[in-house]
Amino acid sequence: MANKEEIALNLARTPLFTVVQELKARLTSFGGWEMPVQFSGIGKEHEAVRTNAGMFDISHMGKFTLQGKNLVAQLQRLVPSDLSRLQANQAQYSVLLNSEGGIIDDIIFYYQGEDNTGLQKGFIIVNAATTAKDKAWLLEHLDTKEIEFQDLSTEKVLLAIQGPLATEILQKFVEEDLTPVKAYGHLDATVLGQPAFLARTGYTGEDGFEVMVEPSVGIELWQKLIEAGVVPCGLGARDTLRLEAAMALYGQDIDDTTTPLEAGLGWLVHLDSKGDFIGRKVLEQQKANGVQRKLVRLQMQGRNIARHGYPILSAGEKVGEITSGTLSPTLGYPVALAYVPTELAKVDNQLEIEIRGKTYPATVVKRPFYKSTSRVSK
Repeated sequence: MANKEEIALNLARTPLFTVVQELKARLTSFGGWEMPVQFSGIGKEHEAVRTNAGMFDISHMGKFTLQGKNLVAQLQRLVPSDLSRLQANQAQYSVLLNSEGGIIDDIIFYYQGEDNTGLQKGFIIVNAATTAKDKAWLLEHLDTKEIEFQDLSTEKVLLAIQGPLATEILQKFVEEDLTPVKAYGHLDATVLGQPAFLARTGYTGEDGFEVMVEPSVGIELWQKLIEAGVVPCGLGARDTLRLEAAMALYGQDIDDTTTPLEAGLGWLVHLDSKGDFIGRKVLEQQKANGVQRKLVRLQMQGRNIARHGYPILSAGEKVGEITSGTLSPTLGYPVALAYVPTELAKVDNQLEIEIRGKTYPATVVKRPFYKSTSRVSK
């Protein structure tokens, strides 16, 4: 069996890896990368994002630039969302679908607009573990004679600065005024005197920005943000934060066997305002006939945590499994996500979770578990 050192040799590392090591972060394998799971502790890092500001090295995520005269029209065929609605410097969270309506990956498309020659430009950010799969899918279904595709996944640093004070602190290092930027807005900016791409998006349920820069700029920005009081955070806090906000994790809560309608992502599906796209027929059928299962939010009664894979019971019969679960640091009680039959998915419905041979009560609750009061509107 390979030891930790041998495993680490096979993992990719972001340009911030040395800086992370110097902070004595606890490391883990994630999506083919060696990443920090925590620095000062998941609880402290989680609290920093909820009350002040924390930052994450998310350089492991896939980063694609695309440009072409028919870029939006071509991407329209690959997602259920109507991208034609986007104005320049707006973004759309969406999903790539297979022919069965299953989710290949969840993505964000950042539309940068059209120049005076009709050339449309944009970024797509994808999950780290699915970068190669997504790239292959996009290149297979886009007309590369019309669309110029560039993979910047290993060339750029991507930082997420999140929390009620994140924008205020980040502004110290950005020349452009960030105040007018709305949620899911983005801009080309100047960070520490160098070109940067900034987007008011994130995966924590809090306000903040994601910043894409050259590696040397990213390292300098990371250090300056620490000096300004921003707390370095790892994947552990990222997971507890996104789960409190009821945000799905690809590979656990959504995958190529789940459709957006089953996953509670119906707001991404714009059947009435756009033409054909991969997976449309399946979604039309589900819209007309209803889905057989739904992703629900569960609140545990007591302190027992429902972990990934734990069985869900109703009237003594197994009806599903937990996809994600944790003790919510903000709320103080365990929360979880899971797929259950549609008839059991109503808010306030009572279910049971099997934990080490015993069953414990859980209640279906509204989405999300936690909602920030500091987030800006779109």
